[in-house]
Amino acid sequence: MSNRLTQIATRTGDDGTTGLGDGTRVGKDHRRVAAMGDVDELNSSLGVLLAEPLPADVRDLLVTVQHELFNLGGELSIPGYSLVTAEAVAGLDAALARHNAALPRLAEFILPAGTRSAALAHVSRTIARRAERSLVALAAAGEAVNDAPRQYLNRLSDLMFVLARVLNRANLDGLGGDDVYWKSERLARSREEP
Repeated sequence: MSNRLTQIATRTGDDGTTGLGDGTRVGKDHRRVAAMGDVDELNSSLGVLLAEPLPADVRDLLVTVQHELFNLGGELSIPGYSLVTAEAVAGLDAALARHNAALPRLAEFILPAGTRSAALAHVSRTIARRAERSLVALAAAGEAVNDAPRQYLNRLSDLMFVLARVLNRANLDGLGGDDVYWKSERLARSREEP
């Protein structure tokens, strides 16, 4: 990991392959490359969220998450290497518990909507779930995948759901206040029946 990019357009991938961190070359459609891409997309989506007005504690948390996701991508790029720690997973658990404790209990399903920042958090949540599925598929194909990255993405998706709820209540853009609840026709009918 000590090598730094000095030349961006290397042309070595023109044949449809890419180099992993250990020097091996694989097809750009390889499951490992797909998982790395999903993690990169997740990190980029958090970058868009960080461009929004956010409470300071949420901003600090997301900046830390971006660094940890970069580590996760690095770990994926070198089969058998370990960069994501159990402490990073525990840090997400702690943040999840802290932010969730301040929220009202959910009694209904909510839509991925509300303020712009909350909606962006929901987009990041869904990308985290896709990245998690990519890691599961990679491991199922017999590739070396450590447990911590999968656990990290699982917790991060949960955390992004909670942070979306937090951001709807933060009302930083004058549009927040509550979650956007799903209006179930079946649920509405059951409430109308005597």
